Amino acid sequence: MKRSTKSSKPAPAKAAASKAVTPKTTKPKLAMRASGSDQDSHASDGQSVGLNTADIDRQLLSLLARRVELTRQELQSAKETGTPWELWQMHQAAVSQATRLSAELQLQPERAAEWIKHVVSLSYESSHVSEPIAYLGPIYSYSYLAAAKHFGLSAPLVPVATIAAVFDELIRAQSTYGVVPIENSTDGRVIDTLGMFARLPIKICGEVLLPVHHCLLGRCPRAEIVEIYSKPQAMSQCRGWLSKHVPDARLIEISSTAAAARLAVEKPGAAAVASREAGIHHGLQIIDENIEDNQNNVTRFAIIGNKESSPTGSDKTSLMFQLRHQPGALAEAMVAFQKAKLNLTWIESFPLADHPREYLFFVELEGHIHTKNVATALEELRRQTLRLEVLGSYPKATD
Repeated sequence: MKRSTKSSKPAPAKAAASKAVTPKTTKPKLAMRASGSDQDSHASDGQSVGLNTADIDRQLLSLLARRVELTRQELQSAKETGTPWELWQMHQAAVSQATRLSAELQLQPERAAEWIKHVVSLSYESSHVSEPIAYLGPIYSYSYLAAAKHFGLSAPLVPVATIAAVFDELIRAQSTYGVVPIENSTDGRVIDTLGMFARLPIKICGEVLLPVHHCLLGRCPRAEIVEIYSKPQAMSQCRGWLSKHVPDARLIEISSTAAAARLAVEKPGAAAVASREAGIHHGLQIIDENIEDNQNNVTRFAIIGNKESSPTGSDKTSLMFQLRHQPGALAEAMVAFQKAKLNLTWIESFPLADHPREYLFFVELEGHIHTKNVATALEELRRQTLRLEVLGSYPKATD
């Protein structure tokens, strides 16, 4: 059955963290919009002397409680008036507001956006909004960490067993969004994800960049480890370190890093390659950390769901197309992007299951589908392709 919710315009809030950055103001201002009116809390200068962390925490929690209550009121008002309310709109508007305010509050834009995402997730959790987000589980897998980074820790995250199951959740309308890995800076494309897009071209409405730092986790000293469990991709990203430091341990590939951490708890002499968070969750010792061979190891995740993102001025568009199997077909297709002066950021070929030596091409380019040059390029490309799927336009992610 489909789980859905209603929404109206979100209630943006100035980050209360400004107290710690600009001590000249006694209490942080909270700019909130409810039923079309602005409500600001003001305080006189000169009262901040002597504030300690407990005082600031009290103000933060008070403002957070007000933010949650305002969201609840807006949800109730939307329900009574039949006004559409979508988590995606609330999420985007709040993040945009936090990014705009970051300069004024002397905060890093990425940090401000991260904080407000968690606040928004608390608001819709407390308001009983149910727009489930499927991810490749279990909890504390890297897909979980990416989902929490994008939607907030209190978002309604739903673990599933495979990447295919994430897509299936959306097709069956059991989840509103999904989070799937699409590319790793060490291993390249994630074949399972591209294969699912080839079968079920669900829209991409966002992306997450997650720096991936692997840890060796266990309950015994490194010298006593006889087996190491992890996901194939994680093993691959640490293979040099593992061969040097635990050369006699047997490497056993399983479905997820978080499941590997669970096995390291249960089996004597076992260890896991997984995230620090997975180790903490399972009560494991962090035997070694940052064991990935590439210290700039980053995995890019796609946020999938049939939602459209408005242009932000810093967007990318994902495409999937099939060309005629003839000489020069790909070169001619690339001309369409060249004429429109579009910068391609990613291109991958993927073999068609039923047609040997024929391929689908996955392409990402800078720009939004609603801008003139992208629309012109797509119009020309459509004339040259046997199949063209615009997977989506969405804001470019930052670390």
